[in-house]
Amino acid sequence: MRHDRNLCLLTLLAMLAFPGASNASLPASMQRAKLARVKDVATVEGVRDNQLVGYGIVVGLRGTGDSQQTIFPMQTLVSTLQRMGVNLQQSPQLSTMRTQNMAAVFISATLPAFARPGNKLDITASSAGDARSLEGGLLLLTPLYGPDGQIYAEAQGPLVLGGYAVASNGNLKQYNHPTTARVPNGAMVERSVPLDLSKMHILSLLLNDADFHTAELMAGAINKDMGRPMAHAVDSRRITLEVQPADDIPALLAQVESVEVETYPRAKVVVNERTGTVVIGGDVRLQPVSILHGGLSVNVVTEYQVSQPNPLGQGTTQVVPQTTVQAQEQPVNRIELKQGATVDTLVENLQQIGATARDIISILQAMKEAGALEAELEVL
Repeated sequence: MRHDRNLCLLTLLAMLAFPGASNASLPASMQRAKLARVKDVATVEGVRDNQLVGYGIVVGLRGTGDSQQTIFPMQTLVSTLQRMGVNLQQSPQLSTMRTQNMAAVFISATLPAFARPGNKLDITASSAGDARSLEGGLLLLTPLYGPDGQIYAEAQGPLVLGGYAVASNGNLKQYNHPTTARVPNGAMVERSVPLDLSKMHILSLLLNDADFHTAELMAGAINKDMGRPMAHAVDSRRITLEVQPADDIPALLAQVESVEVETYPRAKVVVNERTGTVVIGGDVRLQPVSILHGGLSVNVVTEYQVSQPNPLGQGTTQVVPQTTVQAQEQPVNRIELKQGATVDTLVENLQQIGATARDIISILQAMKEAGALEAELEVL
């Protein structure tokens, strides 16, 4: 007990001496907590969505569909017409048919938990061939399959695009991705996934972000709100709920999901090297560090010159490349972060030296290796 009081006293003195110092190294009970509902930070085990996929054809395009080099759209069209009583298997013109107003597509959808037959789903259609655009297309009736090979929904409807593509005389203008479209409420559920809550005697909550402290706090908050010890933290992600025979499980889960619990989110920095995007959380803190950053640019320029022989010579005309290498090294820029420096301080200093997004990514990675960045660094 005495040791704990001394530790708390030293921690408070450190916070008074450095008001902006990091709280990532403080005990969990002294960090800034954030209140969140259980339903926002955890899910019920077994209550989940399911992915559906299907293959179909889109018709009604304005000459922007699949070309003759794509074989499977034609095979799909022949099979579809055959089911409707039109037989083209023996047609001599089958190999010369042009169906540029049609495109083969893959359909994806998400079947939510407790979906019943007759419910509507949003679907996404993506071109599977070399179609230029799906604008103005109509998706024909397409079955959607689950991982077990069973049909769970049927999709059909007009496509809605978020872009366009216009081509004329070899010129092309394109906006966004015209080969992917959506159909709001374009699928109807035909089969439900069985899930009977009344037969579940032990329920489990799964945290979105694994954390032992949050799991213990959640179990304690649920027990306090329910008035009995029914929740138990199994590990850093799973909390079990003991159900009594007289409990109404939907009402029980509704009350549990509304319980507010203190959470301590991890300090995190997310960078995307492909797009140069850097997202830094507000809880990220920095240790004292000096950063030296410079750059070396090398340009290789090649010019081609034509060398011709004399008028009476027997030589031939040759194209001779002339290569020039230029190297320029930029002066080193220095950034010094003192005790209590925040992310805003780092960003301001990086902007002053003209650092690009990719420079910032490299600097953050080097700071993480040096132990000066108190956060989890995730590279996408």
